[in-house]
Amino acid sequence: MPSPNIEGTLRGYIIPIGGAEEKLDNPEILSKFVDLCGGKDAVITIIPTASRLDDTGSRYQNIFEEIGVKKTYSLPIEERSDAQNPDYVATLEKSTGIFITGGNQLRLSTILGGTPIAQTIRQLNAQGVHYAGTSAGAAIISQHMITGGSTGTVPTEGGVNLAPGMGLINTIVVDQHFNERNRLARLLSAVSYNPFLTGVGLDEDTAAFIDGNNVFTVVGSGAITVVDPSDIEYSSMAAANTGDALTLLNLKLHILASGARYDIGERKGYVS
Repeated sequence: MPSPNIEGTLRGYIIPIGGAEEKLDNPEILSKFVDLCGGKDAVITIIPTASRLDDTGSRYQNIFEEIGVKKTYSLPIEERSDAQNPDYVATLEKSTGIFITGGNQLRLSTILGGTPIAQTIRQLNAQGVHYAGTSAGAAIISQHMITGGSTGTVPTEGGVNLAPGMGLINTIVVDQHFNERNRLARLLSAVSYNPFLTGVGLDEDTAAFIDGNNVFTVVGSGAITVVDPSDIEYSSMAAANTGDALTLLNLKLHILASGARYDIGERKGYVS
């Protein structure tokens, strides 16, 4: 479950980004994240654990510094023992914003899961610190994290692989690089297991800025696909054999472009 909100304190923003966000010419998403975190007074801590590239952390430090952030940190967490380092926890606690990079989300979950770093991220977000993650860093926000699955548009039994995520939010399941990698089938497969979850598919260079009331605004050049199974009348998942196409009746699907908003609790979209 997400860390409980502190009484009188609104939870920080949770910002999943679909990957390949614009970093140089018009870094709209990253700039808006920085503004939320305090602008030039922001303190951004980057966790590049999902990536195996040695320069990922320093590259994002340079990007945030170009935007105007004066103080950034990158935590070189490569093993579970690193995620228990009290010095890294102390650095994280200085943050007004936390940014997790892309890469392999299973690398993220197996290294960070259940560690003091993960616990601190959850606690800080509950206390009002903002979290943004791109690609793998977006997928891990959910309690149920998509780690793989089928491409295409038709959901199937076994068409998605799930693992525990960080659980910053437990009412949605997130997929990224959504239209670019043709991932509708695996998001539909994920929500067919349990209509409690709302599916959120993020195109590249597109983010959901989820506020403390669980209402998100779309920012970026692509769109967000929302799969709402709340009124579903029938799912054949329980009776299907491995690989079978699924029947899903009365499923709702919304496409939201930049500026549109969606209330996750009410399951309702809005346009300005």
